[in-house]
Amino acid sequence: MKKIRIILMLLLPFYWLSAQNLKPYIVGFESSESILATQEKVEKQLEKNGIKVVGQYQPANDKNRCVIVITSVELENAIKKIGGLTGFAATLRVGITNENGKTVVSYTNPIYWGNAYFRTDYAKVSANYTALTNHLENTMKALGELSNKPFGSKNGLTEKSLQNYHYMIAMPYFNDIIELAKFDNYTDAVAKIDGNLKKGVSDIKLVSKVTIPGKDLTLYNLAISGEKGESKFLPIIDISQPKHTAFLPYEVLVWGNKVVMLHGRYRIALSFPDLTMGTFTKIMSAPGNIENSLKQVVK
Repeated sequence: MKKIRIILMLLLPFYWLSAQNLKPYIVGFESSESILATQEKVEKQLEKNGIKVVGQYQPANDKNRCVIVITSVELENAIKKIGGLTGFAATLRVGITNENGKTVVSYTNPIYWGNAYFRTDYAKVSANYTALTNHLENTMKALGELSNKPFGSKNGLTEKSLQNYHYMIAMPYFNDIIELAKFDNYTDAVAKIDGNLKKGVSDIKLVSKVTIPGKDLTLYNLAISGEKGESKFLPIIDISQPKHTAFLPYEVLVWGNKVVMLHGRYRIALSFPDLTMGTFTKIMSAPGNIENSLKQVVK
């Protein structure tokens, strides 16, 4: 008995470390209603809790999935405080998925993504993320039995690991962005993207657009279709349950006079941190295909 107590005492710190680690997604609640009916209720309740719905779409053209793109005053104020590439944090996502005869509502874990995108500045905006997390929990609680179950990684990641995240040696970090285009100024950059999207860009659809006032930052969430788009790589990597539906859509950020995107080998890995190298190899072409697709909006 004494030996068992000693072993438990030795293992306890590791248990608490795992419990405190962060995972990319959270299950809010489950429903027996259809995706459409659930979506309507979720959107109304989000707005009631001070969360703005800025877009929605069917990722990978999958009838069993829906994504609601959201933003909030908390996110806007956090980005205003730090600026720069934190503009990628302007939106979060709610996923609604038909799984095993149930409709599962999940969302991107604000604190996970906040640490990844604000990095060592996260402490300066942690109160914003705590408030937003409470709003999301209240939304889910009002619609069903609150699950509040984090998922998307077996052991999760520490805040420190997220703030300096990369999949492995020689893989990109958060600030290893890809520059899609450079313009004379911010206004020209936004005008070019808006104009192209209005005319129509092959295999690209606008899901949402969020501008941070006074910061020359605009974040576009874009759906990527076609034979090299979402329907090609999502089924290969999203093989566990609950589904990582809220992984999509992909983002493009206007940052001053530049238009940039997060490197696919960072953004995909951050969304699927337990992805095996074998699975990653199967989508080796996806980061380049995503980049080529998104370049179309700035031509």
